[in-house]
Amino acid sequence: MPVDPLKAEYLRRLGIVRFVPRSSTVPAPEETDTPPRTTERAGEQGHRQLTAPPDITTTITASGATTRGSHLAPAPVTPGPDESTLAALARTVAGCAACDLHRGRSCTVFGSGSSSARWMVVGEGPGAEEDRQGLPFVGRAGQLLTAMLEAIGVAREAVYIANTVKCRPPQNRDPTPAEMAACRPFLDQQVAAVDPALILAVGRIAAQSLLGTSIPLARLRGQVHQYPGRSLPLIVTYHPAYLLRSPREKRKAWEDLLYARSQIPP
Repeated sequence: MPVDPLKAEYLRRLGIVRFVPRSSTVPAPEETDTPPRTTERAGEQGHRQLTAPPDITTTITASGATTRGSHLAPAPVTPGPDESTLAALARTVAGCAACDLHRGRSCTVFGSGSSSARWMVVGEGPGAEEDRQGLPFVGRAGQLLTAMLEAIGVAREAVYIANTVKCRPPQNRDPTPAEMAACRPFLDQQVAAVDPALILAVGRIAAQSLLGTSIPLARLRGQVHQYPGRSLPLIVTYHPAYLLRSPREKRKAWEDLLYARSQIPP
């Protein structure tokens, strides 16, 4: 059946080479609160009016694989008015020993992107590739994040990207509440320096930590929250790493991005 050009571009950028209409005999996976993350029922009313691409039958193609030191690092950006503030904060973070995560890090992963971005993307924590390069979202999940943003017309360099913790948790486990609390003052200062119009929280860990809640991610989607302590809209979606494991959920992530764009244009 005919596909809307915007949908087709979204599918192309995500490496989807074939799609079929949703099958009524194959139930979608559901998310739980217990790692590894699975899918929750969404069903949020805020998403029903949005057009989403059909369910997919393939995931990222072989071209989605990444290699060490690959081209996935963000391109340099023009310094903004708060670049010096962020640079000074990054130097402080580099010497941080507030929790035990500093013992196993290769380097801190502070943040990257435009210091005057309208959108700020916040994930949970660095992985192995991020720990090597010192930049957020540069592995395969980072490539998918870049494709997702580009599919709605947003260049990666135009947003600011950070994580709830600045050091890699061992074995890529979830950061603990204590570790995120130790890093929270740094994140709050990044938010203040960038002063975005919207926070996009990607993943259950980031969303629950930022909002101070244990509500499942699916129930947090489809609505505008507020970043604590600021008059700053916050919208929740799935983490790209989860989408790589559960490609059917890319449809819901597409809805989330359209919803975010409809609320606060990037």
